[in-house]
Amino acid sequence: MSHHLFLLSPSDTPLYSLTHQSTKPVPTVTSPLASNLPTWSTSAFAGTLTALSGASSATQTTSGGAVRVGGGQDRHVIQMIANAGLDVIEDVMRKENTMYLKSVDKFNEWTVSAFITPGNMKFVLLHEGKNDEGIRAFLMEVWELYVKTMVNPFHTAHTAIRSGVFDSRVRGSARKYL
Repeated sequence: MSHHLFLLSPSDTPLYSLTHQSTKPVPTVTSPLASNLPTWSTSAFAGTLTALSGASSATQTTSGGAVRVGGGQDRHVIQMIANAGLDVIEDVMRKENTMYLKSVDKFNEWTVSAFITPGNMKFVLLHEGKNDEGIRAFLMEVWELYVKTMVNPFHTAHTAIRSGVFDSRVRGSARKYL
């Protein structure tokens, strides 16, 4: 099961992103759109259509050895889903007065969860499975790591985070909770 984390500034500028492949077993999910798509092997749009439907021409092998087709693993599709979720996140932010916004949007098998800091930073997590408590703990720990990075006098606020220590600790937290 994969998870995609995006840290966005208040102006929605991406500051950090992480793709994490979990070792936990993934439930088999098939896209209803993928089965209805024609197979155009010579069309220039075939890859885009299958990617947007959540299908993929590449097969993936899970940790249990099962072969999984689909998942929308193309990077541009993941970014499109996260970007589309920003409008929903802002709507939910206005209605709820919490930092952790569980599942705010869904696209095929991808669920969008968000965490909003008091400084209006958005932590957007795309995930396939349901693990609300683990996701909440992960996002809280990422927030703590983000605050520690902001305290660093060598880092400028709202600029890309390029710290290797930050990256390794976020990856360690992802292995722990996701």
